[in-house]
Amino acid sequence: MIASVACPDVQAHPVLAVPPDYPYVAGFDRFTAQEDDDAKVAEGGLLLLSELNCVSCHAPSTEWKERLPGRAKISLDGVGSRLGEDDIWLFIRSPQHRKKGTLMPGMFAGEDRDPKVVEALVSYLSSLKKEVKKFPKGDVERGRTLYHTVGCVACHDPAAVADYRPAEAPANLEVEEPGHPSYPILLADRYDVNALAAFLKDPLSIRKHGRMPSTELTDQEAADLSAYLHISREPLVVQERTLLAVPKQSVEEGKKQFIAQRCTACHETPSTAEAKPTEQAPGGKAMAELLAGQGCLSTKEKKAGVPDFGLSEFQVRALTLALKMVQASEKPAPQTVAQKSHDFLVRMDCYACHEWRGTGGLEEARSQYLTVYEAAAHSMGEIGRLPPKLDNAGRKLTKEWFEKLLWGSGGGVRGYMTARMPRFGQENTQAFIAGFQEACKAEKPVKMDTSGLAKHHRAENGRALIGVGKGGLGCVSCHGLKDRKSLGVPVVNLTQTARRLQPEYFKELLLNPQVTQPGTLMPPLFIGRKAADKEIEMLWTYLKEIDQSRLPEGLLQTGDYELKPEKAGKPIVFRTFLEGAGMHAVAVGFPQQMHVAFDSLEAHWAIAWKGRFVDAMTTWEERAMTPAKPLGEKVLTFQPRMPFAKLGSASDAWPEACGVAAGYESLGYRISKDGVPTFRYRVEGLIVEDTIQVSADKKSLRRTVTVRTWVPSDGWYFQGISKNAKPQPVIWKNGAATFEESIAP
Repeated sequence: MIASVACPDVQAHPVLAVPPDYPYVAGFDRFTAQEDDDAKVAEGGLLLLSELNCVSCHAPSTEWKERLPGRAKISLDGVGSRLGEDDIWLFIRSPQHRKKGTLMPGMFAGEDRDPKVVEALVSYLSSLKKEVKKFPKGDVERGRTLYHTVGCVACHDPAAVADYRPAEAPANLEVEEPGHPSYPILLADRYDVNALAAFLKDPLSIRKHGRMPSTELTDQEAADLSAYLHISREPLVVQERTLLAVPKQSVEEGKKQFIAQRCTACHETPSTAEAKPTEQAPGGKAMAELLAGQGCLSTKEKKAGVPDFGLSEFQVRALTLALKMVQASEKPAPQTVAQKSHDFLVRMDCYACHEWRGTGGLEEARSQYLTVYEAAAHSMGEIGRLPPKLDNAGRKLTKEWFEKLLWGSGGGVRGYMTARMPRFGQENTQAFIAGFQEACKAEKPVKMDTSGLAKHHRAENGRALIGVGKGGLGCVSCHGLKDRKSLGVPVVNLTQTARRLQPEYFKELLLNPQVTQPGTLMPPLFIGRKAADKEIEMLWTYLKEIDQSRLPEGLLQTGDYELKPEKAGKPIVFRTFLEGAGMHAVAVGFPQQMHVAFDSLEAHWAIAWKGRFVDAMTTWEERAMTPAKPLGEKVLTFQPRMPFAKLGSASDAWPEACGVAAGYESLGYRISKDGVPTFRYRVEGLIVEDTIQVSADKKSLRRTVTVRTWVPSDGWYFQGISKNAKPQPVIWKNGAATFEESIAP
């Protein structure tokens, strides 16, 4: 359902969008206004002190550090492989000129600056090479669509309509432009195309602070995005550098200047990261000693050695008020967990996509770019294509699932949306989870028994409720399970529910959907049901045991019960009634599509076959349990004889008695790490271990039988099950003997 009108109009490309002419901090721009009172503006100033990394040079007191955490350093490892020398020179010389909106201050643009310092830094940074992975060739059209639909436009400018028309924009109406500024991407087209793809795939390896999160792109997607961002690339001519004609400086001099100019306050390189404290340049004054209107906050032309951020007048006011706040109090006022959570959401710009307690949310002009993959999802409206509200998310999600979403993988459950949940990195987000969960606690939490001990805690009860059969609530009409889509509107798949949701929230949501999750389309199915509490616990039990339970009515299909070891990638051991192997059969299926079955009552191998394994339907569904049948071809039935017998000689007739009648007793089986079972049984003081597995060449089955005894005695013989097997004498060695044979099913 992704639709666009593409055009090779380079002037419409998002790289060429007009950026803000001051260092852009989204949370400040969005939540701090000129008309706010001084106290509110000072709060915005605290955000600037942290995000502009003022704290890296001007240390706050210990008591203020939690409020002013700063940002992790940007890694410049491999920057010489990402950007050319002229690009590096121009960005160092005048960051705000080259990339308006950047948070990097200018240090070297005034007449009193030494141009040799810039050249030295360029020499050093250009020497920081790193092998760049070669990505597949990117596709501009796919990259254009990805950029506008996965969520990039929540923070960055979308292209003009001439380049891309949003899929959800009303037909024949003018497309609204974003009202809030965007993070600049002016330098993206200057990256090496493969280096840009590598950065887009793993931005946290370079920008460790997480403000540019990872979007879980594939190599191909990263290459496609890189190709799209490169179409505006033009040759770079830096005339000023040519006119200055500064002699090339040494790499070692550049490294010295990198430390001397305090570049290490915000950046790290492999060598400076390991530098001793004595090798570092001294920092600036402590924050408590700074004077308003001086240094970085001076409105006059900055002198050499003073960073120039290009601050707006409003930003200077906010920083000045924040500085006064810090200096006026030895420690900040205590914050609630809700205030701390809000500060985190502002700092990481989570509000660009999500709303929490009436704050933030995706701007309307940007929301029209996010769409759906499945047409049926349109029937859900905005809830089917936009990132969800976070109002109760802290008590909704488990700690495990927060970890998946914030820095892990596999946490997405809304596969019908084009938008993706980005990853911000463990170091940046780990401390947030506990506080956010506390902030979202319900005033009166519901209680739910998840012990599994109550009589109604049976998965089969929940299975009946979730399906569309008799007594079912029809949950599968909207929700999918495992690899099955829902019968109608595609909403959240329920497979991971018991790992994803806190059980109390699950119950709270089902009892009162609209109050718990405003705007949800979930109907209040449990209102007026006398056994609602028990029924919800039945559903939870089923979802907790979904990996070992049948699909509910409505999602079952022909062949659902077929066990497929080739798909599982490992052996499947299945106890059942099996034709040819009896009522106590243990079938063993191998991914190589060779299978055997052991009669555990009579303690002998019964059959072998090739091809498909078995269908478990009669085992799981029928109360009478009609014996299952091997689904493959060429079923080989082994002669029912016991492997060990006492004979006078090898020429004696093998006893006809079998199993229990011959004194054999089954001792069960154990499964090895690779999933292969070894069956154990005994007879007359002998303990036997019997294993069949696929041979090394994967062309046949290999049986290994080991027999042990405390008191070895003569006269024992072994006879295998292969067609031409002959009796072999048991020759004891340390009370044990081993036999092997090959079996071709």
